[in-house]
Amino acid sequence: MAQAQTTSASPEIEAIAKEMELFVMPRSGPFAPDEIKIANQTAIANWARSGHSDSHAEAFAHWDKDGEIPAVCATCHSGAGFRSFYGLDGTEPGVKKEPTPIGGVVDCDTCHNPALNKVTEVKFPSGLMHPVATTAEASCMTCHQGRAAGNMISKAVATLEPDAPNPELKFINPHYAVAASTWLGGYGGSGYQYPGKDYSGRFFHARPVETCVSCHEPHSLKVAQDACTTCHEDGTLDNIRLSRISYDGSGDLKKGIRADMLANADRLHGLIIDYATKVAGVPMVYDAQKHPYFFADANADGRIDEVNGASVAYNAWTPRLLQAAYNWKFVTSDKGAFVHNPHYALELLYDSTQDLAQPMGLDFAAWHMMR
Repeated sequence: MAQAQTTSASPEIEAIAKEMELFVMPRSGPFAPDEIKIANQTAIANWARSGHSDSHAEAFAHWDKDGEIPAVCATCHSGAGFRSFYGLDGTEPGVKKEPTPIGGVVDCDTCHNPALNKVTEVKFPSGLMHPVATTAEASCMTCHQGRAAGNMISKAVATLEPDAPNPELKFINPHYAVAASTWLGGYGGSGYQYPGKDYSGRFFHARPVETCVSCHEPHSLKVAQDACTTCHEDGTLDNIRLSRISYDGSGDLKKGIRADMLANADRLHGLIIDYATKVAGVPMVYDAQKHPYFFADANADGRIDEVNGASVAYNAWTPRLLQAAYNWKFVTSDKGAFVHNPHYALELLYDSTQDLAQPMGLDFAAWHMMR
């Protein structure tokens, strides 16, 4: 009967393997990989899954085809740009003339740079210099304030007839992340505030819910919704009411205040479209996915006009229409406005709706809206 053949590694290979196992995976001791603890491991993992780390997101990848980020945009769309703006990288503070390389995100050093504690105030689009108490507040409020303010609208329409289309007027975009501006309300002045009207100031929540990171986990960016039940019987965000007033005129006080705000925003949007046709004389189409969002539809076919394949931006703005459209975009750009400052948002929607209803001869009082 034939004997099975066996093979074995040479003595040299066995010796190498024996030596390597000491370095590859120790059988015991404090240096086993599964026993090594990484400081801030949870925070890093949360950040890595958040929107702040997503280099493929539009907020960070928008300029990839250009190969560089304009300096004015890089402040909030690149960690390097943020550090450059505040001089945290050793350069002079301020917007630089040179663009910033692509590929950056809101990294650890954006919010944890040791020099960030020297930033004691943040400038808002209205010109307001708002004092900040923490480094977290400084970074959050710098990049979540938008890029326009009501005084820019006032300047643009200062001497113009309210209902006369003017080809020189262009839509002024509040930008996309305006939570800090909403929070500061009339004090921040980022909405268009109608003359003769009073506006709610900064929204002071119940302590200790008084800073950005009181509600938002700073690394995962998730809302700490469990904290809401401390004061609210129903902690579901959409169900929180805050007031016994029916702002949308429905009389339904069982729904959350967000529903009132959405209803008033929808009504204002409808008025903007109607006013464009009936008063400004040029129908309008709104496209949320395309800048500058408001487009001409001269033949009223429901489609955006094009010239040589390019969309035609709305070109019959009146001062009254621009004011209302800006406020509508400002309020709806902050998905958390009903939490950040519901009173200010509702005031802007109310005043804009009332103002647009006037030249169209609509019975505003019949809607029973409340301010």
